[in-house]
Amino acid sequence: MKRLICTLLVAWTLPALAAPVEIRLWRHDTGDVEMVASRAAVQRFNHAQGRWKVVVEAIPQGSYTESITAASLVGQLPCIIAMDQPTVPNFAWAGHIRPLDGLLPASAVAPLLEGGLGRYRGALYSVGQFDVVLALFARRSQLAALGIRIATPDHPYSAAEFHDVLVKAKRGGRYRFPLDLNGRFKGEWYSYAFSPWLRSAGTDLIDRRDYLRVDGFLNGDAAVGVGRYYGRLFKDGLVERIPADDKAFEQGRVLFHYTGSWKAREYAQQFGDDLVVMPPPDFGQGPKIGAASWQWGITRSCRQPEGAAAFLAHLIAPAEMAAASRDTGLVPVTAQSAALTEHYRPGGDWRIYFEFAQRFAQPRPATPGYPAISSAFEKAMADIRSGRDAAEAYDEAVEAIEHNIARNGGYGFDARTAGGSK
Repeated sequence: MKRLICTLLVAWTLPALAAPVEIRLWRHDTGDVEMVASRAAVQRFNHAQGRWKVVVEAIPQGSYTESITAASLVGQLPCIIAMDQPTVPNFAWAGHIRPLDGLLPASAVAPLLEGGLGRYRGALYSVGQFDVVLALFARRSQLAALGIRIATPDHPYSAAEFHDVLVKAKRGGRYRFPLDLNGRFKGEWYSYAFSPWLRSAGTDLIDRRDYLRVDGFLNGDAAVGVGRYYGRLFKDGLVERIPADDKAFEQGRVLFHYTGSWKAREYAQQFGDDLVVMPPPDFGQGPKIGAASWQWGITRSCRQPEGAAAFLAHLIAPAEMAAASRDTGLVPVTAQSAALTEHYRPGGDWRIYFEFAQRFAQPRPATPGYPAISSAFEKAMADIRSGRDAAEAYDEAVEAIEHNIARNGGYGFDARTAGGSK
């Protein structure tokens, strides 16, 4: 009996025999290969150690943000949540997530490109495994037939040259509308695709030094010049205002397609070596593209932040990031992980997308007011596409954005506080 009691006491005190602590994770249900890759990553983490067990709950994407807001009101948020990177500052400002500085090893965070980081007021709040990048797609044979040079990262088309190229292609008679700008897309596409043109022109959606001033940036001379350039594309018949479908490039009805690397696999399979991947046009300060996709953060209500951080560190380790890239085809956000993949390693057939992410990617404004900024910019660009002058459209957007900022008390910024973001 004495031996039995001693055995039971030893077993009760051995931590190795304790069940792993569950870490709840929410993510939006994409219903595709990303879900399979995400489950595989969780399984590898759970099998690699016995202290923590990540449990995933997938929520329909259409109700995802509302679910987080509702859960926060009743204290039912999980430990880890997925967020679209531009929304991270809003989640931080609302108190849903906590800073990761001090929770994640600095050595794990340091190699991440801009596409792997989510910040607010200079603090890190999220990290990601992958990015997508914008590019200008064309076919080598079609460019050669028109005597048009291939733009390169070191020698992109200037904005003026690109307009001239489009005019030349239209006059050639083969292309009624030589450029596809994804005119059927709505929502975030406008800010993601076209606010980098503002950055390339030396201006922005907002003053990132304090995230309070929009007047003089979104409606300054440089921005208005970009807006009028965009409007002229439609006025001159170089881009179709409302395309009938989204297959113009595949079917040879346009010469160029300005879109994301999510088309890389499809276009490579269809066109092979005839496919050309080029940077967007340069408006004066070099080509720029949007940075960052979905990322991961830790909630303030999480009772196991150490375990949640261990999982995030697992996700951004080079081998794990490379595995996610191999499973999804998406662009990894460290040089070490890219080197471990077939497509993105130096010399790989998709290496150019990683190089674009390294050289040209710019984060969207790191302010909780970003959803309002993006919505106002979308309306302005839609109005410009319909024929409204850019100066009027951008003035209206500036008024709406600055009103939103004032109504929300500056979203945690004041005139003495720098934004702390690039």
